[in-house]
Amino acid sequence: MTKIPSSVLSVTSMMLHIIVIPIFFLCFILLYESAWMLRFLDEPINGTVINTLILASIMAGVMALSRIAMTLQGREGGSLSWLQYILWSGTEWVVSACFMALYMALLYGNFGYFPALGRCMVLVASTIAYPYLIIDFVICTTHPDEQELADADLVRFADNTGRLKLVIAREVLLYIIAQENYVSIHYLEAGIVKEYVLRQSMRGIEELMQKHGIVRCQRSYFVNPRHVKVLRRDKEGVIQAELDVANMKPVPVSPKYYDQLSRML
Repeated sequence: MTKIPSSVLSVTSMMLHIIVIPIFFLCFILLYESAWMLRFLDEPINGTVINTLILASIMAGVMALSRIAMTLQGREGGSLSWLQYILWSGTEWVVSACFMALYMALLYGNFGYFPALGRCMVLVASTIAYPYLIIDFVICTTHPDEQELADADLVRFADNTGRLKLVIAREVLLYIIAQENYVSIHYLEAGIVKEYVLRQSMRGIEELMQKHGIVRCQRSYFVNPRHVKVLRRDKEGVIQAELDVANMKPVPVSPKYYDQLSRML
């Protein structure tokens, strides 16, 4: 299942949930649901504000513990699927309602715990669903997933058994050449050209290359257009791509792929 963006587990998201949601709950009750509190407690209006503040504080405490744990998990490299996140958020609602009902049942004997719990569950679910949706929507749309952005710049090479063998930044990849049942990956490391031989076929890495903008320039070659300095045609009409690396042999380019590569330069 799709993982939630890492921004949902950020400190910003944590603080918004801890602060905004209890405040929204408090304002909503005081502005629109004061009659509910009066009926629930059978108390004079002066008790409404105090008890609503206590309920909002209970919610803030539950939210703080929950969101701190969620954020720490994100820092440690863990992540949640959307289903897990929804269940986690639902658990926050339930736990908040349980403690609210306990407070009501202990301080006021008008209701038993379970009747109070039912009312608190309805109240919590009907009020804080809106700020949850708004906060998560804003976080997802305005804060790009930093982990996905970082991963987008990494090329992960696996062999023909699916085992990960080499991870390099897209910018350092120069070209790839086929060698029978292997491919030879040429890349830069600290300004020095390195070679890694991977047991894989050109067809096996073709989709990966397309994903990262590495193009086929000849039947046995992929080249990174970012490192192509110029395309030249020699006296015999053979097209070659000169790379922006000193003393490196040019990469052959077949007429079939010439137009595509030249448009990318």
